[in-house]
Amino acid sequence: MTNHSNYLRPEHVEGHPKPVEEPPSGGVPERRRGSNHQVQTCLPALDPGSQLNKQFPSPKFLFSEVTAYLQKFGRHTYGQHFTIIEEDYETIYKLFVYLYQDEQQAEKLNIKLHKGILLTGPVGCGKTTLMNLLKHIHPPHKQFVMVPTRKIAYEFSEYGIKTIHKYTTQSFRTQGANVLPKDYCFDDLGVETSLPHFGASLNVMAEILLGRYDLFVSHQMLTYITTNLSVIEIEEFYGNRVRSRMREMLNVLAFKADIGDKRR
Repeated sequence: MTNHSNYLRPEHVEGHPKPVEEPPSGGVPERRRGSNHQVQTCLPALDPGSQLNKQFPSPKFLFSEVTAYLQKFGRHTYGQHFTIIEEDYETIYKLFVYLYQDEQQAEKLNIKLHKGILLTGPVGCGKTTLMNLLKHIHPPHKQFVMVPTRKIAYEFSEYGIKTIHKYTTQSFRTQGANVLPKDYCFDDLGVETSLPHFGASLNVMAEILLGRYDLFVSHQMLTYITTNLSVIEIEEFYGNRVRSRMREMLNVLAFKADIGDKRR
């Protein structure tokens, strides 16, 4: 049985408070096989037969436990104001189905486990915060690096085409004797500015996404994205070709459009 507490490796993420050095006690709930263990947090106490676990079922995890741990870890990282609200349960459930590679529920939810994730939602709904927390729960061989798209735009203005290669053809890492694709989460797609490099302007993120699509096909390179843009706006910003490639390599998960800004 896999011990997910070993997956927690907090690190500084640009634009967000630095997580504390150690994760909260208790560890991430393991993939469940009939255990009656419960995580105690400020969320309502829920046993394995609770209505919440019936509403969000999985043979790989108990939703009440993983959600309780996520909130506990979130408060340990960002402060006591961090709260998972009921309106987010459906989106979080789908993310955990993907994270735990639950083939049974993924098929029902039309989630393709070999693809990456495009997480959309209104400004301030918690996309970046959630992905920043979930990356620490990923197994080491599937962990991704969070990079704001604005940072990539500034990189291009300074280094030019090398920036494109950094996130495409040079996006590999070594693990022992193996060379594996390096997975990235591009944060806030659509807020980046097209900055020129020696007078040459380029839609940097469009080129990176097209390059990573080719590597998704050839090397199973995964990409994760957060954005405030709708599908139509993505096509307007990056063109039909990029939108088509994104559809092939990403699962689209969305927060409800009427969720308010949680940062207020």
